[in-house]
Amino acid sequence: MRKAYFRPQEGTPEPLRCTVERVVRFEEVDPLGIVWHGRYASYFEDGRVLLGEKYGLGYLDFYRQGVVAPIKQMHVDYQRPLRFGDPFTIEAILHWTDAVRLNHEFILRNAAGEVTTTGYSVQLLMDQQQNVLVLPPPFYETFRQRWLAGELP
Repeated sequence: MRKAYFRPQEGTPEPLRCTVERVVRFEEVDPLGIVWHGRYASYFEDGRVLLGEKYGLGYLDFYRQGVVAPIKQMHVDYQRPLRFGDPFTIEAILHWTDAVRLNHEFILRNAAGEVTTTGYSVQLLMDQQQNVLVLPPPFYETFRQRWLAGELP
């Protein structure tokens, strides 16, 4: 049983999800033929980008609103190696939080459906002068209200 990275809060909506399909490229493996540990940050990024595009929360969506969303924290748990040529999926999950931040969880699975890697990232929301926002910007609050009302696919 996997440990929950973000505890669900009562009365909050279900997490938002999307899945990216990938194949391990030669440039991503180390001399042992397994994915180099530092590549997992870019796999997580693939999931974050697709999820952001799906729900209008991409980096450029934030930027157009004068908001940046830097990574504050990232964690990776490795269970099984991925090797050159292996097909795999990246499931990106956005968890609800009342804080002004983005809590993403990631689950990587091999072609057999076995979990190979899990992890999470936390992004803060800041203005372009790099001040941490303590209140959600209007466009993000609108998104949150739609999520809470169950209006998102």
